[in-house]
Amino acid sequence: MPPFFLRPSRLPSTAIASCLAPCLAPCLAMCLALCLALCPGMSVASADDMVTTPSDAAAPAATAEPEPQQQQQQQQQTASAPQKRKQLLMISFDGAGPNPLWKKSMDIAARSNAHFTYFLACSLIIDRARAKTYQGPGEKPGRSNIGFAQTADEARERLGHIWEAHLAGHEIGSHTCGHFDGKDWSEAEWLSELKTFRTTVGNAWADEGAAAKEPAGWKDFVMHDIRGFRAPYFSTSAGMIAAERKAGFVYDASAVTKGPAYPDMVSGTGAEKGDNKDADGMMLRFGLPLIPEGPSARPIIGMDYNLYFRHSKATEDVANAASYEDRAYRAFKAAFDRQYDGKRVPLQLGFHFVEMNGGAYWRAMEKLVTDVCLRDDVSCVSYSQAIEIMKKEGTITGPQGRRSGL
Repeated sequence: MPPFFLRPSRLPSTAIASCLAPCLAPCLAMCLALCLALCPGMSVASADDMVTTPSDAAAPAATAEPEPQQQQQQQQQTASAPQKRKQLLMISFDGAGPNPLWKKSMDIAARSNAHFTYFLACSLIIDRARAKTYQGPGEKPGRSNIGFAQTADEARERLGHIWEAHLAGHEIGSHTCGHFDGKDWSEAEWLSELKTFRTTVGNAWADEGAAAKEPAGWKDFVMHDIRGFRAPYFSTSAGMIAAERKAGFVYDASAVTKGPAYPDMVSGTGAEKGDNKDADGMMLRFGLPLIPEGPSARPIIGMDYNLYFRHSKATEDVANAASYEDRAYRAFKAAFDRQYDGKRVPLQLGFHFVEMNGGAYWRAMEKLVTDVCLRDDVSCVSYSQAIEIMKKEGTITGPQGRRSGL
């Protein structure tokens, strides 16, 4: 059999063949004559067949070589392409009082694959008959700006909801006990109120006559899983952060930011530090954002009470509830979409356990979480869950490198 370079094969492209044929024909004729002389039994192909390329064995080396390289390049490009992080949405409730709203909020969360944060005012788990066992800083015993449970049964039912929420993956935070304005409080007064909170919640089952019903793990939950704090009225003073840290809190949510923003790392003295380390004496500080709202898109704190005040001067106006609901939903959704379609900075929205203007703002909230929280690239999470996600992402930073959604 003749050497492989003498075996004829058909060139796929007749255009190339017609171009090369005039040049190769004389050489091929000589080769053919030599082959016929050496191998009399060799068959002769047509003229088109005699315009040859390298052998079939060699051809794949020339044509197939780029394909693995191209696949490797495509894989490298896919691996290096920036992937958008999940959009985080944090919904929180201040006060956490009326028992029907505990059930309602948890039902909304269950349908939407969401986890909420409940900032509890602990006078609400003290029944009125025991009100004088509580005394806020600079206040008379038995006073609370948010009230007390009307009966021991009401207090015990609320304790049950708190535990149920905890087991369902929601977060319980502190909103003080008596919901007082602490703008003039010293560090010692803040610390006193925060310690009273933990003591009151920790002993609540026994104090309300239900020691036998206290869940196993309740005290551990109170000491270690209540990690966040929001000041009533967003009213703070210089000693608050230091007191929170001493009381065992990991984050504060009492700030207001120009727009959606990552939390800052702040020191116990109020001085801010631009790093990502949860060092001793440091804690994370979150803020509810200003978001555009209404026909003129004026900024407003992303919270139901602020909308209530703007819409109806904080007076019930059920006749226009549908309009207020629509305005609130549009504001919430636009704020969400701006981050979802952009930098994906976490969005925080705050609510109360009060259905203002006939429940307009709760309905707007429910519509939002029902719409977005079931998406694969959205996580509706508690503050502590958000912290763990942001630590993995490396998106927690200080004021010099604040990562804002503006």
